[in-house]
Parts: sequence; C-alpha cells; structure tokens
Amino acid sequence: MLALYVTHPQVRMDPNVPVPLWGLSEEGGRRAEAFAARGVIPSGAPIFSSSERKAVELAEIIAAVTGSVIVCEHAMGENDRSATGFLPPELFEATADRFFGAPDTSVDGWERAIDAQARIVDAVETALAGVSGDGPVVLCGHGAVGTLLKCHVAGRTISRAEDQGRTGGPGGGNGFVFDFAASQLHSEWTRIEDIAAGWHQR
Repeated sequence: MLALYVTHPQVRMDPNVPVPLWGLSEEGGRRAEAFAARGVIPSGAPIFSSSERKAVELAEIIAAVTGSVIVCEHAMGENDRSATGFLPPELFEATADRFFGAPDTSVDGWERAIDAQARIVDAVETALAGVSGDGPVVLCGHGAVGTLLKCHVAGRTISRAEDQGRTGGPGGGNGFVFDFAASQLHSEWTRIEDIAAGWHQR
C-alpha cells in the first residue's frame, strides 16, 4: 500500500494563539487549493490527518475535491513544543536544530525526538492497518514528525538534514511517498506543486 505524507503549507502565525490552533495563511490556502485541484489525489482515497487546525484545513481542502473521508488522529500531531510556546523564527530554527541533533534529549522541555518518532510511527501504522484493500492513502501532517517518520521508513538516523526545508521547498507544503509495510521510501520530500499524478502507481 502506497501512502503520501504531505505537510501543511504556510500558516498564519500568531504569538497569542496556541500553535496547534494556527490555520493556513492566505498563501498556504492558495497552495493547498491548487494542489487539490491538480487531481493528484485519487477520488475517495482515505485521508488521515493530525487534529491540529492547519493540517485539518489541508485535509478538508483535498477532501472537498476527492470526496474522501477524513479521520483525525491526535497522535499524528507535531512534536510537542508547548514548554517554550511561540518562538521567534531565528530562535525556533536554532532550537529545532538542537531537537534533531540530540534526539534522546528534551530540548528546553520539548518532546524528545525519539518519543515523537515512536508516536508518529505508531499512529501511522495503526491508521494504515485499518484501511481495507491496497489503494493509496493520504496523511496530512507536519514537518518535524513527518521527517521523523521518513527517517524510520528509510532506516536513516534522525537528522535535520532529512527535514523538509533541506530537501523539499520552503514554507511547508511538501510530501513524500512510502510503503510502510515494506519499509520503502519511494521519494524524498517534494513540493506539492511537483508531486506527480502517478505517485500511487507501482
């Protein structure tokens, strides 16, 4: 079973709003709508989404075109960064570097990378196990846990070199194709604008 893990594109950042409640920005919404309109996602393909607003909005935009059923999974959420709350972009990037660089350590109270990886891997395994048939599946989520999932599937060491911003495009809105059961990565991070319509064909 091939699956596409896709991250939400740009969000509307607001220091006064909890990060899980941030929605897509105007640009992020435009990119998501253009992606859905391209017909890359097969009609009716099941969609699993993080329960965070930005991921749900992406899932809803896709489902409005494909007629898919969306299942929200809390365990697919982004790494828990609530200990620090909102961080200015420069400080966030530095902290994220430390998060990936010391996966066994809680960086400033953040969820450890190894724990976030175990959580997203378990969530995806559980989600896919509940899908009948071998048709394609879409998972809408986030950059950090998506990178941790990609590292697991590919058998790679946790590293920020695997992050979407390093091998995909800036601003989120990237995806990769994989076969979880076979532990096979079929693509690296790819901008949603560049994901091919035949990604789900073996």
